[in-house]
Order: sequence, then structure tokens, then C-alpha cells
Amino acid sequence: MNEIFKKRQLSFLLKLGLLTVVLGGVHLYLFYSFFEQALFFPIWQIYTFHFCTVLIIYTVINYKYSNGTTVVFNYFMIGTLLKMIIAFLFLLPLLLSDFEFKKPDVINFFLPYFVFLAFEVYCVIFFLNKHQ
Repeated sequence: MNEIFKKRQLSFLLKLGLLTVVLGGVHLYLFYSFFEQALFFPIWQIYTFHFCTVLIIYTVINYKYSNGTTVVFNYFMIGTLLKMIIAFLFLLPLLLSDFEFKKPDVINFFLPYFVFLAFEVYCVIFFLNKHQ
């Protein structure tokens, strides 16, 4: 495989891992310090979901870019659309359940969702700007 691909991938993986650990740690601390209710989804599952989806999308874009495809915007948009569908499927058990407190779970999911999306956009902009 291409050395540049591996270098970019490792750099992204380290940044994403750091973001996940720091943001997840702060999230855990704040939630368990100020709220007492139980969650449908543990916070670690939410962060695992976000970590995996962002990593997959970035890996596909990095791979395509490394193999000569310079128009990666389509891959990013398709990946983002698929991530939204998968996020809905992830939340579907909560939405269909009789769980009494759904709002904190939805908030605990979508706050990191948008932070991870912003991070993903920030990192993918490199590929989008590189070709222009």
C-alpha cells in the first residue's frame, strides 16, 4: 500500500483516538457528575459508534484519494448519508422502546455526533482543497 496513505491514516487514527478519549472522558464525567438517571445506551457505545463510522468514511476517502481519485466529495456525501441512516438504525431500539427518559439519550448521541462530524469535515477538507 502507498506510504502516504499509511502516514495519513495513522495520523488521522491518532487524532481521532485522542478526540474520542478526551471528549468521551469529559462527557462521562459531566454526565455522571450532574445526572442520576440511567441511559438506554451506555456512553462508551455511543463513542464506539462515532469512532467507527468516522474512521470508515475517512479510510475510504483516503484510500480513493491515494489511488488517484481526486473527486472525493461524492464519497464524502455518500458516506455522510449512510452514517445518518446507520445513526437512525442505531437509535431505533431506543425510539421504539418503552424507556421513559429518551431525551437524554438522544442528546447524548447527537452532541458527539455533531462534534465528530465537524472533525471529519475538518480532516476531509484537506482532500477537497488539494485538488482545486
